[in-house]
Amino acid sequence: MSTRFTHDDDGVVVIIGSGAGGGTLAHALARKGIKSVVLEAGKRHALDDIENDEWAMFEKLSWLDERITAGPRQLTETFPNLPAWIVKGVGGSTIHWAGVSLRFQPHEFRLHSEVGDIAGANLLDWPISYEELEPYYVKAERHMGVTGESTGMPLHDWNNNFKVLAEGARRVGYEKLRAGPMAINTRSYDDRPPCLHAGFCMQGCRFGAKWSTMYTDIPRAEATGHCEVRPHAMALTIEHDADGRVTAVVYADGDGNLQRQRARAVCVAGNSIESPRLLLNSHSSLFPEGLANSSGQVGRNYMTHATACVFAEMPKPVNMHRGTTFAGIISDEARLDRSRGFVGGYTLEVMSLGIPFFAKFMDPANGGWGRDYAGILEKYDHLSGVWICGEDLPVERNGITLHDSRKDRYGLPVPIVYKGDHPNDERLRRHGQQQAAKCYEAVGAVRVFDVPDFPTSHNVGTNRMSARPADGVVNQWGQTHDIDNLFVSDGSQFTTSGAENPTLTIVALALRQADHIAERMSRGEL
Repeated sequence: MSTRFTHDDDGVVVIIGSGAGGGTLAHALARKGIKSVVLEAGKRHALDDIENDEWAMFEKLSWLDERITAGPRQLTETFPNLPAWIVKGVGGSTIHWAGVSLRFQPHEFRLHSEVGDIAGANLLDWPISYEELEPYYVKAERHMGVTGESTGMPLHDWNNNFKVLAEGARRVGYEKLRAGPMAINTRSYDDRPPCLHAGFCMQGCRFGAKWSTMYTDIPRAEATGHCEVRPHAMALTIEHDADGRVTAVVYADGDGNLQRQRARAVCVAGNSIESPRLLLNSHSSLFPEGLANSSGQVGRNYMTHATACVFAEMPKPVNMHRGTTFAGIISDEARLDRSRGFVGGYTLEVMSLGIPFFAKFMDPANGGWGRDYAGILEKYDHLSGVWICGEDLPVERNGITLHDSRKDRYGLPVPIVYKGDHPNDERLRRHGQQQAAKCYEAVGAVRVFDVPDFPTSHNVGTNRMSARPADGVVNQWGQTHDIDNLFVSDGSQFTTSGAENPTLTIVALALRQADHIAERMSRGEL
């Protein structure tokens, strides 16, 4: 039986969410002897629950509570209630992430200083530098088991999908080609086995080769006796005292009953949609616009990366589904080079979709009818795919707001997720699509085609870091500017999106935040 804390224990840190931010933080605090209660809205899964079936796992894992997609994108029409694809369950989206573990580049922490003001963008430098975070990148890579220098694990072998793209990339002059770094073992590491290349990374790794807090940080935190994880615990509001310090979290348990957990401090790690939603829902007479929102920036500056998906039909079979989902990365375009006509950079990440997902995403608007659609599916084994992951500029109007009248089953307003492109995003995306097409054409592609936008898991911003309280929600430690014992511990604290997948940076920030919290507690400040 794991540790149980009483609801009136005001010595615990309450962590809301159990993914890359919350799960990592809970484990790091537990190892320091700091008590925590983790509230997770979803259920607890076991490795035996994971199956190599795209739609079955989508139904098992996905956060399907009502959300409203808004904005001038195609996604608003094709996925009106699924603006983002994230997991609702213990382990969060670390269950279905693809394992790509890239560091931000130094210039990406100071993008505003590098490029200045950009019309229509709410650009800001991070209040931390690469140099400050670099030691925690190393710790995160060792903690997660990231292939490469920090762990000594070799990178993955190239699968056919990446061999096709990489050869085309070489022919057009690209040089930064690698199968990683990835938090998927190439040999036994941290009591986890090596990858078996089953190809269902985004459905959960049934072998445990991929790092996930579901079966690493969470059970290890519980094993210390300093952490209790409560699944089916949907956080509804955060309470505070007359001085404005947070004191408790009200949540609904699995039976729908309201519970109130007292807290020494609260760390919000519910992803870039639910985290600002919770702060906004926690408004009071002292905080009429929501907790930690004196700047008006809670819920704003939502970023998902400027993305696009390009596929090519090759003359011979590729069988892209074999091997890891994101089997290789091309980083030549990740540089800052305004001569291309846009700010920021992007990575080309070779990817695969199984037939069920591919069939759905290839033609979401028309339901998959027509000769061309059928012809592409018939050539599925000849396809190679690449995903463009690019800098998405923060735009203040992009963000999370609360619906005026529509309520969820707990009686709280459902979130409206508004996202539109900045012109810079459009130019970057077009450049990436053109370059991906050149790579495939260089190796004799029969045809190249784009797949329409589909919900992404790269959701960042909405509670951003800032040096000045007027510009953001949290400081360089993820501590809210307005409330000293309230923290944000997920990707919503990102100031900019970079050109890299966000998970490694979320984990590095969580490890750094754990050290900060422990230090402040030792001084009696929390």
